[in-house]
Amino acid sequence: MNSQLLIFDLDGTLIDSRADLAAGINHMRCQYGLDPLTMETISEYIGNGVRALVERSLQGADVDVDEALQINKDYYFSHATIHTYLYDGVTEGLAKLAAAGHQLALLTNKPGDPSRDILQHFGLSDYFCAIIGAGDVERLKPEPEGIFKSLEISGAEAANTWMIGDHYTDLAVADNGGIKSAFVRYGFGEERGYKPNAYFASFSELVGYFV
Repeated sequence: MNSQLLIFDLDGTLIDSRADLAAGINHMRCQYGLDPLTMETISEYIGNGVRALVERSLQGADVDVDEALQINKDYYFSHATIHTYLYDGVTEGLAKLAAAGHQLALLTNKPGDPSRDILQHFGLSDYFCAIIGAGDVERLKPEPEGIFKSLEISGAEAANTWMIGDHYTDLAVADNGGIKSAFVRYGFGEERGYKPNAYFASFSELVGYFV
């Protein structure tokens, strides 16, 4: 396959971060005397940025969201890799994709600095020509600003670019940015009616498609 720009989502695509995200939310809820939520419930709230996650996790509670958001950030950003792990095949797969001549970028609704810290923790940072998260662009996925910034940094053409993720926001941002999309079935998001160009059941299957 000709050289492509492959833009990856982070949570649910490269890493399973549910346990650490849930710990951060339940730490925050504990500060207000609220009962913990299950990891399954919190997983359903992931995907539209940390503020949306906090707001959904506080439904019905009389809590200052800005204060709660800061409590959550302070805890989570310092505990982001306690239980988080890479999905099978990610490290070797990214190496194979890069060796095959593809450019790699990362676009996440998680804030940019902790996203870069997580990739650094797992030794993956050097594979990416761009690592873009909340705060690096004005508007989150599904708005296409992060796609356009990735194209600008990489010099790639939209026709040779893919957005790869596990959530409908990844599919929507691909549509809005005029690029192709792929949905990974092993993550914890959902399609919500969007139609990707490809589906992958595992990261190794994804690599096999592009290499």
